[in-house]
Amino acid sequence: MSFTALLNTAIEKRRDFFQQMSTNQTDCYRVFHGTVEGINGLNIDRYGDAWLIQTFHESLTAAALAEIETVLTELMPLPVIYNDRSAKNSRIGNDLTDQHDELAKQALVMQENGIKFTTQLRHEGQDPLLFLDMRAGRQYMLANSADKTVLNLFSYTCGIGTAAAVGGAKSVMNVDFSSFALAAGKLNAELNQVEAQCQFVQSDVFPAIRQLAGVNVGGRRNQKLPKYPKLAATQFDLVFLDPPRFAKSPFGTVDLINDYQGLFKPAMLATQSGGTIVCCNNVAKVDRDSWFTSLIRCVEKQGRQVTSHQWLECEQDFPSFDGNHPLKMVALTISDI
Repeated sequence: MSFTALLNTAIEKRRDFFQQMSTNQTDCYRVFHGTVEGINGLNIDRYGDAWLIQTFHESLTAAALAEIETVLTELMPLPVIYNDRSAKNSRIGNDLTDQHDELAKQALVMQENGIKFTTQLRHEGQDPLLFLDMRAGRQYMLANSADKTVLNLFSYTCGIGTAAAVGGAKSVMNVDFSSFALAAGKLNAELNQVEAQCQFVQSDVFPAIRQLAGVNVGGRRNQKLPKYPKLAATQFDLVFLDPPRFAKSPFGTVDLINDYQGLFKPAMLATQSGGTIVCCNNVAKVDRDSWFTSLIRCVEKQGRQVTSHQWLECEQDFPSFDGNHPLKMVALTISDI
């Protein structure tokens, strides 16, 4: 099938969804999820007042790009930005016209469920400033944070923390290693006038969460530990844990396939009895049921219990082959035995 046919099919399936998003004051969502909808490695999103096309495996030809642009601008006459990330390290490899380059590097504002977020389609990092498939997580925090203390780990640009603060959280601690991401997070808080509730901690998550959990910071064998912010042991009403697939630092290794518990255990210990921890795993090969069982086992080994749980499902703009999306999110309510 042609690009036009595949994209029109995806758009037609989303007609009711687009109307729902408009009603919900949301102007950022996925229009084409290539892995499932026919062109692996091609994603097309709306980010506020612009369309964003991204390729991860093969570059688009000029003809293919023009074909896609025609469909998108017929749907809504917005400028189209194309980020070709098919080269190594997922860096953007294509040039834009001067006009589009200026737009892509400009800080703009979009909204999701009425919450304002900063967006910039080309910047010093690799990914867009808001992950759209995490909408269900932000919706959960918006609805469940009132009068609670919140800890947001691997916060990136603090979309989760911003949603929690808008939802009425008493306080939100956002933890991330990137000063660039936290700067965007501060702007998100300011856009929604919730900066007073929000704290931004630039730190490797391992020493931060271990200190908050009241356990030894430690580190990888034979690794000299760099300086890190000192934090007092603290438990939170609501903790959000959304680690990357794999990362190494002197303090430890993030490995969502082989050692999710290395992060989950201290995060769970920093959760109040009667509180909730939302766990995320974005690795497709990780079996949902096996992962969930391992979380329950880890909780029980610490003399605690899961009293209830709720799965958070990705929305219609992120379809999957079998109903099991690669991004798995579950909210666990935990209490002491």
